[in-house]
Amino acid sequence: MNAGVRGTGVRRTGSALLGRRPRRRWVHLVLGGALLMPYWLLSSVVLGVIYPGGEPLQRVALQFVAFGTALPPAALTALLPVVRVLEGTAARVLCAGAAGELSTGPARSWAARRRTAAWYVLHLFLGGVVSGMSLAVPPAAVTLLLPLGALDHAPAWWREHQWFGGPALGLALLLLLLVTNAGAGALLARSAPALLGPTPDERLAAAEHRATVLAQRNRLARELHDSVGHALSAVGLQAAAAARVLAADPAFAAEALRAIERTAREAVAELDTVLGLLREEEPAGPAPAGPTLAVLDDLLRQLERTGVKVRASLPPGLTGLPPAVSREAYRIVQEGLTNVLRHAGAAPAVLRIDLRADRLELELTNPLAAGRPPRPGGGRGLRGIGERAAVLRGGCEAGPTPDGGHWRLAVRLPLGADAETATNTATATDTDTDTAPLRSRPAGAPRRGARRRGRHHDNAGRTSPVDGAGTPGYRNSGTAGTNG
Repeated sequence: MNAGVRGTGVRRTGSALLGRRPRRRWVHLVLGGALLMPYWLLSSVVLGVIYPGGEPLQRVALQFVAFGTALPPAALTALLPVVRVLEGTAARVLCAGAAGELSTGPARSWAARRRTAAWYVLHLFLGGVVSGMSLAVPPAAVTLLLPLGALDHAPAWWREHQWFGGPALGLALLLLLLVTNAGAGALLARSAPALLGPTPDERLAAAEHRATVLAQRNRLARELHDSVGHALSAVGLQAAAAARVLAADPAFAAEALRAIERTAREAVAELDTVLGLLREEEPAGPAPAGPTLAVLDDLLRQLERTGVKVRASLPPGLTGLPPAVSREAYRIVQEGLTNVLRHAGAAPAVLRIDLRADRLELELTNPLAAGRPPRPGGGRGLRGIGERAAVLRGGCEAGPTPDGGHWRLAVRLPLGADAETATNTATATDTDTDTAPLRSRPAGAPRRGARRRGRHHDNAGRTSPVDGAGTPGYRNSGTAGTNG
C-alpha cells in the first residue's frame, strides 16, 4: 500500500512538472520573455552608452539592471487598450487552469488599463526569468552531467569529485528549472482573473446589457403568446364550428373559413413584426407596436364569430389614451378573452372598461365551465397579464368570485404622470418574473418574499397545486396561481 501511495505521489509530481499544463504554461512564459526582448535590448543600449566598457562582472550586472529598467516602458505600452485583447487571448489559450472569467475586449477604462499593465509587467518579468533559465540551464546541466574535459581549469577539489558531484548538480539545475516554470505558471494562472478579468464597472455594464436583452426577449415572448396564441385558439374554435355544420349550414361554414383566413393573416403579420425585431443586430428599442383599444371592436367581433358572446361596456375617449397604456390594455383584454376560449369555451363573458381621471380599470368575468380537458403547457397567460400591468405600475387580480360560479379578472392601469413615467422606464423594468416585481410592485400588493403554496383555478374551475405570489403586479382573489 505504501508503494502504491508513493507511486501515486510520483505520478502527480511528474504531472505537475512535466505534464501538459506546465508545458503550455512554459510556452506562455517564453512568449513573455520574447515580448520582453525589445525593451531589454533598448535598456541595454542606453546603459551601454551611459556606462561604456567595464569589467566582466560589471557588464553582467548591467544586464540584470537592464532587465529591471525594461519593465517600466513595458508597463507604459500596456496602457494601450489593445494590449488586453492580446494578453487575454494568450492567457485563455496558453495559461491553462486560469480559473475565472477573462476579458478579451479592449481596456476602455483607466482602471482596466492599470490592471492590464500590472499583468503585462508580471508576465514579462516571469517570462524573462523562465526564458533566461531555459537558455542557460540545459547547456550547464549537460556539461555537468557529461564532463568531457570542459572543466579542466576548475579547482583541484572539483576535478577530484566531478564524476559524483557534477551529475547531482546538473540534475538539481534541471529540477530548479522545472520547479521555477511550474511556480511561475501557477502564479500567472492565479493572477489572471484578478488582473485580466472584467472590472466592477464592466461587470455592471454586462449585467445591464443582459437585463436589457432579457427584457426584450420577455416582451417579445408576451407579444407572441398573446397574438399568436389568441389567433390559434380562435382558429381552432372556428374550424371546429365549421366542421360541425359543414353539411347542414354551408353558408356558416364558409363564413367561418373566411374568418379563419382573416385571423391567420393578422397573426402572420404580427408574427412577422416580432420576428423582424428578433433579427435586428442593433439593441432593440421600444416595445413592438401592436393594436390598441381603438380597434377593440374588431376583437369583439372576432370572438363573436367563434361563438363567444361578449357584453361590453366601453366608455368614450379610449382613442385618446397614451399609446403604451392603450396597447397593453388591448393585449390584456385579448389574453383574458383568449382564456375564456381556452377554458370556458363558448361561454358568455362580460367586459367592463372604466376610464377615470387617474387610471384605467378593466374587468372581465365569465362563468366557470366544468368538464373541459386541461391544456398542457399553460400558466403563462395570467403571468403575462401581471407583467404588463407591472410595467405600467398598475395592478391585477384574478380568481373565482365569492359565489364560486364565475371567474373574474380585474386590472388597473395608471394614467397621467405615472403612466408617462412607466412608459419611459418600461424597458428597464420589464424583465422576467424573478427580477421585475420589486421595482414595479403596486402599492398594497404582497411582497414576493412571502411565498406560499396554494391551489390553481382556471376559467373552467379546475384546481392544481401552484406556487403562489409569483407574478409581478398580480394577485389572486381567493386562491393563488396563474393560468394560461
